[in-house]
Amino acid sequence: MSTSHVPAVTGVTPETVNAFVQEQWPARPTRSRCVEVSGRHALAVIDVDDTEIRPGGFISGPTQFAAADLALWYACFGAIGLEAMALTSELSIRFVRPATGRILQARADLHSIGTRTLVGSVTIWTDDVERPTSIAQGTYVAPKG
Repeated sequence: MSTSHVPAVTGVTPETVNAFVQEQWPARPTRSRCVEVSGRHALAVIDVDDTEIRPGGFISGPTQFAAADLALWYACFGAIGLEAMALTSELSIRFVRPATGRILQARADLHSIGTRTLVGSVTIWTDDVERPTSIAQGTYVAPKG
């Protein structure tokens, strides 16, 4: 079964995720947003600005890393609800080709949802999902309930 077909926790939609992040983290630039969320995945889109373009015209590694982290955070919301204190436990990234353009997309898929840990992977691309610019994997920890 596709991870997109697992419904998100009641009340979790891209709109509620974006409103929640803005409320909880008002200093966060609004160039990033959740555009899809289910109980097992999320899609984040980041509008890249000039400060995120490194010499050579490529989207910087830290920008791609942030996209992976955000997408996993959004996916956690779909699985466990809007919980600001779901925290990154570990995250690693592999850069597979230069990222060019002004829109970065990151799709996180959760592979394991335990009582406290959520494990997933993220595919990051600019204009073609079949040509990822980086691949990440990570673990989030949910607060004790």
